[in-house]
Amino acid sequence: MTALIAPPARAVADAPERPLPPMPPHWRSLARAFVHRARLAPGRPAVVDSTGQALTRGEVFLRAAALGRVLARTLGAEANVGVMVPPTVTAVLANVALALRGKVAVNLNYTAGQELVDSSVEQAGIRHVLTSRKVLDKFKIRPKGELVLLEDMPKQVTTADKIWAAAVAKAVPIAALGAFLPGLRGDHPGQTATIIFTSGSTGDPKGVVLSHGNVLGNIHQFKSQVDLTDDEVVLGVLPFFHSYGFNVPLWAVLSLGFKGVYHFSPLDARIVGNLCQEHAATLLLGTPTFARGYAARCEKAQFAAMRLLILGAERLKPELAAEIREKMGVEPMQGYGCTELSPVVAVNAPNQVTTADGRRIIGNRPGTVGMPLPGTMIRTTDAETGEVLARGEEGVVHVKGPQVMQGYLNRPEATAVAVVDGWYNTGDLGRLDADGFLTITGRLSRFSKIGGEMVPHEKVEAAIAEAAGAPDHALAVTSVPDAKRGERLVVVHTPLGVEASEIVRRLGAGPLPKLWLPSAESFLAVDALPILGTGKLDLRGLRTLAAERLGAG
Repeated sequence: MTALIAPPARAVADAPERPLPPMPPHWRSLARAFVHRARLAPGRPAVVDSTGQALTRGEVFLRAAALGRVLARTLGAEANVGVMVPPTVTAVLANVALALRGKVAVNLNYTAGQELVDSSVEQAGIRHVLTSRKVLDKFKIRPKGELVLLEDMPKQVTTADKIWAAAVAKAVPIAALGAFLPGLRGDHPGQTATIIFTSGSTGDPKGVVLSHGNVLGNIHQFKSQVDLTDDEVVLGVLPFFHSYGFNVPLWAVLSLGFKGVYHFSPLDARIVGNLCQEHAATLLLGTPTFARGYAARCEKAQFAAMRLLILGAERLKPELAAEIREKMGVEPMQGYGCTELSPVVAVNAPNQVTTADGRRIIGNRPGTVGMPLPGTMIRTTDAETGEVLARGEEGVVHVKGPQVMQGYLNRPEATAVAVVDGWYNTGDLGRLDADGFLTITGRLSRFSKIGGEMVPHEKVEAAIAEAAGAPDHALAVTSVPDAKRGERLVVVHTPLGVEASEIVRRLGAGPLPKLWLPSAESFLAVDALPILGTGKLDLRGLRTLAAERLGAG
């Protein structure tokens, strides 16, 4: 369906320390997993959003089937279809409708701007984009290709479409549905499920090709790790163009039969709190940046039913964890993953987990990102030599398992560099402890080489925050080229209340090596740090801002 990439990596004699239980046999595709769950209990609540839309499982099946039939008249044989809709019931229906028709939904990053959306559309060969007038008005993006406005779809549904959809959703045996739904015709885990474009925070966006087996396997791994129950209520605020948003709030909800509660912006803290309280949400996924807002603006009682608050994309600092614990009454747990890994690699859990040697221990170890999911292998390598290191030694983190992507869309060279013998090079630095918990210690892209020495941005940021008596989320360190020393550190910050010269003086009296100290002229004041729609710091935007302000090439 999708033009891929590189030949599959050859098999090697690796085995996970913690094996993954078998998946349900009918989990051959996302569409089939959803159909089985919808038929199991069609009257059970499935999805609801802050606009007031609410559907049962059976209603999702019925409406998605009808929508897919209408869309098929426009899309024809087109394989990849753009979707530009924030997390809502409408976005869920669009994704399910495309899956039932055997199409690849490419959820477009409407927060990243016209350039990234255009690049995504061109790379994926998209000719149609499903969106709405409200989205176009809010984000002012006009994707290339033909726009299909979803609010116009209901009036295109004919009586014949309704009768057909009702028969498909309610009467036709599952074994015979392939005759009506192309997404269930010859479906298998190796087919492309989605293409998710990287945020471009550190370079040009690349299309990450994930198969049905990647996504379903990762859902199964995640469920096994954190002991999810059939009664989970998932608060879905992460956008579906984010791999975590595509995985848990969208397809884990649909394939495992949870209730999904959606809102289009994770920054609307009070609405998020109200939704959690109204629907007794038990699982919330987000970032430390988003959770900081919930802790500051919401009431503790709103999270009374919350069982799992899992945060990723950036490091959860101890002081913020304590603030969340106190103000929200929830134990925040850190996880780790990336788009190329579908995305979850490791996650802390409130329940007991089994170690490789068969011991049962508590699955939450603050300061780490948790134990690797069952079926996942992790190793660290020397950043310079590539040598595989012993457990406990810090190095570049490599991951192998069912969640490793199929590759980068139409970029065989980039794929061959990123995935070797099935091992994906994350570019992150970390180490595994004796029990198997993973600690992420940094990222290679967050270092600068100054005078031949590798300088870690995060350690410099922490020292500046301490010297200024300011919260560390008020500043970020980046770098620009420097003719004499290779690179020069730049501090981009919101108001700190202390002059840059005084901060530099205090840093000079501290333990940081002199080579790591930024100059007072390298402090740049801004109203707000650049943040991506996923909640991550926009590293690319940070460097661009610094280069523009300092006139560096």
